[in-house]
Amino acid sequence: MTDQSLDALLPAAMAAKAEQVGVAKANLPLHRLIPLGMLAGAFIALGANFATVVTAGGGSAPGVTRLLGGVVFSLGLILVVVSGAELFTGNTLIVVAFAGRKVTAAKLLRNWLVVYLSNFVGALATAALVVWSGQLKAGDGAVGARAQAIAETKGSLHFGQAISSAVLANCLVCLAVWMTLSARTLVDKIVVIVPPIAAFVAAGFEHSVANMYFFPVALFSSPTTGHVTWQHFLVDNLLPVTIGNIIGGAVLVGLVYWFVYLRGEHEPR
Repeated sequence: MTDQSLDALLPAAMAAKAEQVGVAKANLPLHRLIPLGMLAGAFIALGANFATVVTAGGGSAPGVTRLLGGVVFSLGLILVVVSGAELFTGNTLIVVAFAGRKVTAAKLLRNWLVVYLSNFVGALATAALVVWSGQLKAGDGAVGARAQAIAETKGSLHFGQAISSAVLANCLVCLAVWMTLSARTLVDKIVVIVPPIAAFVAAGFEHSVANMYFFPVALFSSPTTGHVTWQHFLVDNLLPVTIGNIIGGAVLVGLVYWFVYLRGEHEPR
């Protein structure tokens, strides 16, 4: 018998579902994993582009502008969850299945590495298309100026700042993904995604896959200036942000919920 209830799943059931999803993701063949990873990178990039356009040129109170940018950025994760794609930051939750000994370390790391690189390709390609489309010239160059400003701000972060900011970002992203596990309908999924994503973007926290778009779109559109260089991007930002995202998603969300709801569940009594 299948459960036909429309009530949201409770936290313990969500944790069990997270374990099942983690097993499925870890066992995806490469011919599915790579294109789904590329799609996720493109989807997040489209959300990042949407946020860039909406926040370009000012015109509102800073807090309101940041909130609007966060709301529209949620398009990226909505596309990932609803359309089906493999996102590195969300896949840090595979650690739930690993902790439950349903997934080996090799399969966990394989998924993370393949999805991370595929996300990078998808985001990079989207950044190139945006630049080639001429969209950054919109609003008398306001969109391009905003893209440069975002990259400059992110590139100026110190290593420790980038890690801390990334921890907070992926706590919120993974909580959004976690809550979709409770959803019974498409509307449920969309509703629970928007507030956490809007919060992390409005706060200016760091997301590795989003930054795979934000930096390249600025670097492709104009000569490197200030903190907008490949060095600042790859070493000073992407490296610490990736570390922070893993801590926030795998440790502070995935392992915490595994400890609360699943630890000991598979041990002989």
